[in-house]
Amino acid sequence: MYLFKKISGLRQFLESYRSKNRAIGFVPTMGALHKGHLSLIEQSLASTQCTVGSIFVNPTQFNEAADLEKYPRAPAQDLAMLYKAGCHAVFMPSPEEVYPQGLDTSVALDFGALSKPMEGKFRPGHFDGVAQVVKRLLDIVEPDKLFMGQKDYQQYLIVRHMAQALSLPTEVVVCPIVREKNGLAMSSRNERLSPEQREQAAALYQTLQQVEKWMGKHPPREVEQKALQALQQPGLEPEYFQLVDGQALQPVSDYESPTSIVACAAIWVGGVRLIDNMILK
Repeated sequence: MYLFKKISGLRQFLESYRSKNRAIGFVPTMGALHKGHLSLIEQSLASTQCTVGSIFVNPTQFNEAADLEKYPRAPAQDLAMLYKAGCHAVFMPSPEEVYPQGLDTSVALDFGALSKPMEGKFRPGHFDGVAQVVKRLLDIVEPDKLFMGQKDYQQYLIVRHMAQALSLPTEVVVCPIVREKNGLAMSSRNERLSPEQREQAAALYQTLQQVEKWMGKHPPREVEQKALQALQQPGLEPEYFQLVDGQALQPVSDYESPTSIVACAAIWVGGVRLIDNMILK
């Protein structure tokens, strides 16, 4: 495995694959890796000839400086995990390398209704930062396939929309959520939870499972209310729970019309914000 901190070195390395028409897969991360990240690496290894992982805690997608500061960082452990997984190259740049002075890296794109609900509502400006860093990293790596986790479902749709709208030559691939034994979706933020809080947070997945049973008996808005009530437990503070169209992210009014339905939720456990979702249709 090769480690690159400069764009020039990474591009030179990738050229040897590109010149032989070998497919390049890319897994962007903010580090603090877990089995969920490694599942993306495995998907890339299975379907491309070269897998690149990146570790970059992107400052432009954090709403609060304190959240950026608290974000878990374990670069040595991350590199060991990527090496063991069989990753070919790791890009670990500085913010100055990604956002050099004088280079406009903003993405002038209207995401419309995709960016307004849920994460867009509670983390204003978040998706501008996501689009900015993903577009910049795609410009640097130029991969054939980009692998993203389903846990960040809204983020996946935003990035897919950007790739299509800008005619980027990269296929955006979504990969299933990897969960802990108690059902909690794996997340770097879980590192900030105590053992007791991890058990409390499992209520989110249990509620998502319950929603599948409620769907046949109650209309969408009622199901959402029941889910929010179920999450009113000691140590938990639900932020939102919505049943949305899996393509447009708009609230569903019935279960028959949409071709896909996704239950999306966010909760606070102590001072840690967690998100999860389940594809119901």
